[in-house]
Amino acid sequence: MMSVHPSGRNDARRCRIAALRKGLIVGAAAAVTVISLDLLTGSLAALKAVALSASVEAPRASARLADFGTESPSPDARHLADWIADSRDNAQADFIIVDKPYARAYVFDAQARLRGASPVLLGIALGDDSVPGIGLRPIAEVRPEERTTPAGRFVAERGRNLKGEDVVWVDYGAAVSMHRVRATQPSERRLERLATPTVDDNRISYGCINVPVAFYETHIAPTFATRRAIVYVLPDSKPVQQVFGSYDVAAVRWQASSRDALSTR
Repeated sequence: MMSVHPSGRNDARRCRIAALRKGLIVGAAAAVTVISLDLLTGSLAALKAVALSASVEAPRASARLADFGTESPSPDARHLADWIADSRDNAQADFIIVDKPYARAYVFDAQARLRGASPVLLGIALGDDSVPGIGLRPIAEVRPEERTTPAGRFVAERGRNLKGEDVVWVDYGAAVSMHRVRATQPSERRLERLATPTVDDNRISYGCINVPVAFYETHIAPTFATRRAIVYVLPDSKPVQQVFGSYDVAAVRWQASSRDALSTR
């Protein structure tokens, strides 16, 4: 049996220790690398989540409001117009807001800038829904309590009624249109009703929206001359948010600003 010199055994031991140390160092480096990669992956995922969140909130941060000019609309009319401007619910079309409780119409261009406003006459009965099938019944058979101007969002277009007059059909199925005021029955005093400062006497029609002749020619007819427009009719009793699915633009902007402020801390 061959003997091994002690110095040889020591050399072999030193080699094994050196190899073990090298293995430990390489293993530790690999572990650090894995941990670093995990951290990097997590950081990238976090950055991606932040970027995605920012992209989702971007429309809120850049919210826009409707321009009423010198008009002082009701809170509901302001709420609806701002929501239309911010959400682009009008789909790049001109639009009209008919404020039933205040008997007033506002005509906007596609960028939610006011073109004109006017008092209007509305259905004599309070209510936000048309009676089913009312558009098929002779007008003489429509009872006073059924003469409502329906609330809602309507894709309206220019057309003609049975008398050949050009009108804007708001809800064709319910025979509800927007047209020039007619003074064919003096006892109804429609022209006088439009001229009074109160809204208490503006409920007189069968459901159609009557506007002054000059306003129709100057603002309504041009709005529908080449394409359809959107008519939003505010409700008498239902919540505006329920009818249109709208949101409070000012509140959304405040929430977005608060989130931005917290993210910079």
